Amino acid sequence: MSQDLQAIIDLAWEGRASLTAANSPQVREAVDQVIADLNAGRLRVAERQGVGQWTVNQWVKKAVLLSFRLNENQAMHAGDLTFFDKVATKFSHTDEAAIRASGVRVVPPAVARRGSYLGKGVVLMPSYVNIGAYVDENT
Repeated sequence: MSQDLQAIIDLAWEGRASLTAANSPQVREAVDQVIADLNAGRLRVAERQGVGQWTVNQWVKKAVLLSFRLNENQAMHAGDLTFFDKVATKFSHTDEAAIRASGVRVVPPAVARRGSYLGKGVVLMPSYVNIGAYVDENT
């Protein structure tokens, strides 16, 4: 499956100048799948090969960048805070039970974007976790 996703993403990347949400349903679906896989920790933008050695999964990075082209800015609310962005927050559509089950603690005003992975036992002190980030367990 990821080879199919990779082929779609790489082809879309070559034609990114003409890419829009309206004319690219297959690309949107592929990009959404990659973002969901990043969000769940099934994919990583960069993988550690050894001490100081990392391999970037370029096609995953391209999918993240394409997501900005496919989404418009929109107003988002978190309590009294308002954001105007293209990427929803990680827990924006999650109920308390699901957040509790994730094993993550989020201390205000920390925020993580959808497409970031937070392992069990993570404590987000006031911070910002960007799309594509991988925060391992007990961090």
